[in-house]
Amino acid sequence: MERTPSSCQNEEKKGKMKRTIVKDWKTRLSYFLQNSSTSTKTKSNKKGKQHTYFRPSPEEAQLWSEAFDELLANKYGLAAFRTFLKSEFCEENIDFWLACEDFKKIKSPQKRRSKAKKIYNDFIEKEAPKEINIDFQTKNMIAQNIQEATQTCFSAAQKRVYSLMENNAYPRFLESEFYQELCKQSQISREPQET
Repeated sequence: MERTPSSCQNEEKKGKMKRTIVKDWKTRLSYFLQNSSTSTKTKSNKKGKQHTYFRPSPEEAQLWSEAFDELLANKYGLAAFRTFLKSEFCEENIDFWLACEDFKKIKSPQKRRSKAKKIYNDFIEKEAPKEINIDFQTKNMIAQNIQEATQTCFSAAQKRVYSLMENNAYPRFLESEFYQELCKQSQISREPQET
């Protein structure tokens, strides 16, 4: 196959784009590591109560590799996974899954209808800002089901997205440099630092 000047330029552009993406990925991950390098963080919620978050030990991070649910159940693991998905330009999957989890907890039918419309507008409808990749039949079923807005109206799509994350993104996350670093960092001091 003969290389033309335009094919060389296209390869050069692809190479530059890939290097830019990798550089951005490393920058985000190093920022994430730096901002979580202390052993504890204290955050206030809307009501003024303080919550303390502990950075996971390497052993705890290694538990995330045993099951996808272990990762999702851990606040730090979820944040790390979301950062990873963001670097791969597919954070809409975790955002949709979390929105569905919140949706299932809503008791008021009126609030549920409102949230169902928001989820549909944000993730399901064609050209939605965070459109998820689901089949046409599932989209149609959801469009019909949101009229009643039962707690299960997004279940099929949520299962599909969960499966997609578990089988595709999760293995890549476990192989990522960032996750490997979390598993290695055994020398982090857990003693309070004096100021």
